[in-house]
Amino acid sequence: MTATEDRLSIDELCIDTIRTLSIDAVQRANQGHPGAPMGLAPVAYTLYTRLMRHNPADPGWIDRDRFILSAGHASMLLYASLFLAGYPMTLEDLEHFRELGWPTAGHPERGESPGIEATTGPLGQGLSMAVGLALAEQLLAQRFNVGAHNVVDHHTWVIASDGDIQEGVTSEACSLAGHLGLGKLIVFYDDNKIQLASPTALVFSEDVAARYEAYGWHVQDLGEDLSPDRLEEAANRARDVADRPSLIICRTHIGYGSPNKQDSTKAHGSPLGEDEVRLTKQAYGWDPGKHFYVPEQALTHWREATARRAAAQAEWEQRFAAYREAQPQLAAELERIVGMHGAPEGWDQNPPRFDPESDKPLATRAASGKAIQWVAAGVPELVGGSADLASSNNTDIIDGGDVKPGEFGGRNLHFGVREHAMGAIVNGLVLHGLRGYGGTFFTFSDYMRGAVRLSALMHLPAVWVWTHDSIGLGSDGPTHQAVEHLPALRAMPNLAVIRPADANETVLAWRYAVNASDHPSALVLSRQDLPILPPDSVPADAVARGAYVLAGPGASGPLATGDATPQLIILATGSEVQIALDAWAALEAEGISTRVVSAPCLDNFEAQSAEYRNQILPPAVRARVSIEAAVTQGWHRWVGELGEAIGMEGFGASGTAEALYEHFGLTAQRLAEAGRAAVKRAAAV
Repeated sequence: MTATEDRLSIDELCIDTIRTLSIDAVQRANQGHPGAPMGLAPVAYTLYTRLMRHNPADPGWIDRDRFILSAGHASMLLYASLFLAGYPMTLEDLEHFRELGWPTAGHPERGESPGIEATTGPLGQGLSMAVGLALAEQLLAQRFNVGAHNVVDHHTWVIASDGDIQEGVTSEACSLAGHLGLGKLIVFYDDNKIQLASPTALVFSEDVAARYEAYGWHVQDLGEDLSPDRLEEAANRARDVADRPSLIICRTHIGYGSPNKQDSTKAHGSPLGEDEVRLTKQAYGWDPGKHFYVPEQALTHWREATARRAAAQAEWEQRFAAYREAQPQLAAELERIVGMHGAPEGWDQNPPRFDPESDKPLATRAASGKAIQWVAAGVPELVGGSADLASSNNTDIIDGGDVKPGEFGGRNLHFGVREHAMGAIVNGLVLHGLRGYGGTFFTFSDYMRGAVRLSALMHLPAVWVWTHDSIGLGSDGPTHQAVEHLPALRAMPNLAVIRPADANETVLAWRYAVNASDHPSALVLSRQDLPILPPDSVPADAVARGAYVLAGPGASGPLATGDATPQLIILATGSEVQIALDAWAALEAEGISTRVVSAPCLDNFEAQSAEYRNQILPPAVRARVSIEAAVTQGWHRWVGELGEAIGMEGFGASGTAEALYEHFGLTAQRLAEAGRAAVKRAAAV
């Protein structure tokens, strides 16, 4: 046997080990996707042993290459590779694929095991997040690579499926990646011609290579020759193209080696079956009676190959030591940012403060713009922008500079009219340690919901800036007036939905969002001007606690009216807090003791202790009404069976904000009437 033949044989043995581990795991679980791992095994093997700079002994190495399996249904491809490469993934973990309590979930879940960079599964999200990771690398490199010190220099690698390429979010994200020239992004496209329900030809006939070339990508089509040598050569050519992202098209065979299911939908989302597993192993030349078998020769080769890749870290550590000596502040900042160690200590001192005596009414979107300048001054990793609405969302960092094709020194990102890609790209930025934010109109949060959900699922402290929050935006009409969005997003676990009532609450919302470490925050902001609340009436923990007493008995500021237990409680958020205050003034004048509770974040309020919730909403006070310019779902929990929730019962309309509030009955007069009725009902019980 020649040296070349010997090397090829060990390559084939290592590749087939991925395949057999994958089919065994799926078969034992009796569910999963065996076909893609079987076809993609050469790509994964080449990535982990020849291409990526990574270290299984230190999965958090700052300058490691990032790998995203966008085709998350092929999760066993990733799990088998992590085990073979020497990450903290065990053979026992593979044997318990898809079982509760094990790190080998049906789709990759960030945080379950080192080496899983992102939660993927919803097709298109992984590739789109990878655009954010690659963009973050360029932003960090521009900021931290000083002189001869090149300490940020890595690639983002992706395996994407036909489904990923078909999803609209990847069209948005990859268009922007090509426009910006993200040359450190390299994608292997698994062109296997099969998807779950049919051959791709039934639904998909476009020229993918031409489309990506039109996006500005460097494209290579390798056909069916996917030997490690050829894959490595193609990847090296891609790395040589510094100003364009790269797409490497691989004509794989789903269910490779399966005598009866290769190139069939039957190999996509179901186990092969015991008989077919046996026949497939025989086709590979393996003993069909051995399950989860890892040849010692294959494991040794995998571990030796990845050890050679890990040697890059030792060389980087030497360079970083010199960097730390020459640039100690930059080195510490880079470690803090990429290590996701939180915002700089003390960044939030001296927040902006607004006072009704000196400040005119201000839309919370405008107050958010002012707060962004404050945050940006203290948090250098804050970067973000808007989906072509920066002037309306007030998301620009003044003098922050714009990110442009080939120019990554700025902090303002321009996503174009690509809301869904914006969400996924922001997730990628945050995965890399930057504090990313993205803005659009609140109604268009629907377009990015998939990415928002993943930010919550991954515990990413992204910041979503959604303005034009209700019918208060006026004459743009019902297509632009969010009605059902607040309760729908409050239903999403681990997302803090914050609707501030004025400029002071908005500043607190930003402080809360930036200090959050394990969940995203949604800032829901008004288009119309809102009166400034007395700053002494808004406690520093208003957003963190979620709700507080703004006026009436129990208030601490100038709107307090005594210590007695109120007869009535009015709850409100956002622009309706002022309506609540107007109703409060009328009811107090009538002698009805009334408390106004501003609830900027019901999610946080719900998370408080029962003692605090009862302090704000005493159980003995059963006369309660709420008002919010949205459908009332969720409010009945807080107003109780004797109370009333005032809100929208249908879509909005086109007209001035004042006319719309009157038309839909969101007025102080109606609120006061509802309050009087609630007091009577409570008294009658």
